[in-house]
Amino acid sequence: MQVNKKYVTAFAVVSLVILFDQAVKIWVKTHMALYDSYEIASWFKIYFVENNGMAFGIEVIGKLFLTLFRIAAVIFGFYYIHKLLKTETKAGYIACVSLILAGALGNIIDSVFYGVFFSESYQGYVASFVPMGQGYAGWLHGKVVDMLYFPLIEGAYPSWFPFVGGNKFIFFSPIFNIADSAISVGIFILLIFYRKTLSESLQKPNADEV
Repeated sequence: MQVNKKYVTAFAVVSLVILFDQAVKIWVKTHMALYDSYEIASWFKIYFVENNGMAFGIEVIGKLFLTLFRIAAVIFGFYYIHKLLKTETKAGYIACVSLILAGALGNIIDSVFYGVFFSESYQGYVASFVPMGQGYAGWLHGKVVDMLYFPLIEGAYPSWFPFVGGNKFIFFSPIFNIADSAISVGIFILLIFYRKTLSESLQKPNADEV
């Protein structure tokens, strides 16, 4: 039986992103206290923070709603890829969609499981695995682990600058994780190289695929 290369592409992308994302998050969670930092270079640090929100620490609505929304989005993502695999869609497009799906799933794992199986991280205290139910939160209420920090440019606004004159600024200040990166890269490549394919795949359902 011949293996469909597009199935292999989708499976490989999703699996590798999730494995890498979770391996890094678990290492950070169990080896670093909250707000600990390792300087890899002047422009790149491993800086441990947690958030209740979406990508790059954005906080919106409630935690439970956000987790359920993520789960619904991932279910749709699996359905969408399943449909794509039955068409002549290019493997590159499928890889991009798989990156987005893997990133969303990686952060869902944190939200669903981390509160149940980890003790809470504090400044000066490293968390550890705990028996199920003895963690810092219930199911669906775990915090997302972030650690990638790229303070590429640091400086201060000119004193004459309106409202923020004299204040310090950092570019790029958000702290994120590998799952966030996968989502961002997948969306960026889709918008640059596959806008037409994206539009066609959403607007023209194929009756033969049902």
